[in-house]
Amino acid sequence: MNSQMSHMTLKGCTNVAVRNIKLVAPGNSPNTDGFGVQSSTGITLTGSTIQTGDDCVSIGPGSRNFLISKLNCGPGHGVSIGSLAKTLNEDGVENVTVSDSVFTGTTNGVRIKSWARASTGFVNKVFFQNLIMKNVQNPIIIDQNYCPTHQGCPTEHSGVKISQVTYRNIQGTSATQQAMNLACSKTNPCTGITLQDIKLTYNKGTPASSYCFNAVGTSLGVIQPTSCLNR
Repeated sequence: MNSQMSHMTLKGCTNVAVRNIKLVAPGNSPNTDGFGVQSSTGITLTGSTIQTGDDCVSIGPGSRNFLISKLNCGPGHGVSIGSLAKTLNEDGVENVTVSDSVFTGTTNGVRIKSWARASTGFVNKVFFQNLIMKNVQNPIIIDQNYCPTHQGCPTEHSGVKISQVTYRNIQGTSATQQAMNLACSKTNPCTGITLQDIKLTYNKGTPASSYCFNAVGTSLGVIQPTSCLNR
């Protein structure tokens, strides 16, 4: 409870199972990430509750074969892959699954985030599935234009290559009208994006909207808000 910064972090770990933990801090507490993983392989996080002022789960460079299931997240900033592209030579993120989880009152639901600068990093084979969003500001978001002070981003585009990301059976309510925001790199399009059976409504009574930039993929089943993917 009430960690001054991150609550629990795994770095350089292999085959670790974390079950039934509860991490709690005020929703307005800065940088109090719940559970963080970096440079680790074969991690499982299941059956847990995370209520913090920053990411419920943060997934850093070098994370592979990471399974998150039965997570109750909120308040907080959701589940985030990134920030990536902090350095030029950076390991990638691969084979991450987030399933059967609930996000309540969070800033983001499932997010992929990279700095708008050169990097050798990548994100590949990610599955976000069977998720419920309750009054989430950005239920589905890719942000490859992260540069909060507009400094340190000389190229103004992200070198991180995002591919094979699936969003399947994600339902609930968005606290903002733009429920889906896929803003990919200006020079490296997101490819292999799959949207399947998405139903997100804007809780103010008007239809939700989607925004895509440089995102290429496929839509299957009912997609609400209407898909904006390029094909």
